[in-house]
Amino acid sequence: MKTLADAFEHTLQDIYYAEKTMTKTMPKLQEAANGKKLKDAIGEHLEETKSQVKVLEQVFKSLGKKPEGEKCDAIEGLIKETDGIISEASGAAKNAALLAACQAVEHYEIARYGTLREWAKVLGHDEAHDLLTGILDQEKAANSKLTNLAVSTINAQ
Repeated sequence: MKTLADAFEHTLQDIYYAEKTMTKTMPKLQEAANGKKLKDAIGEHLEETKSQVKVLEQVFKSLGKKPEGEKCDAIEGLIKETDGIISEASGAAKNAALLAACQAVEHYEIARYGTLREWAKVLGHDEAHDLLTGILDQEKAANSKLTNLAVSTINAQ
């Protein structure tokens, strides 16, 4: 990567890989969760994530690029950590730890989308900027929903 445009494209490929990978991982996470509220929250975000993959494909198209993923070490690490929670945690601690793992993913995505959105603006990619802003807003809302679930229910258990 030698230019901001290179960094933008690389990071876009990175988040595309991450989102596609999460669509495969989230059903396992949903199954591992105990209780309707957390299962529903994960399921709702799974559907949102599937739509975000499509929006990312629109971003690539707006740039005249083919949608391609680049292996994302960060998401692979977060998934590995989550797999450990699924296999090691139990009882009420399991839901709290799973929710925290979900939030770790959200925080990563918020950081990536915030960066991508601003880079798109600087690079003059107006359509990409608008599309990425929409995804960023969804990720922030998902994180807020998870925080509220943790504070109102799961952490107290």
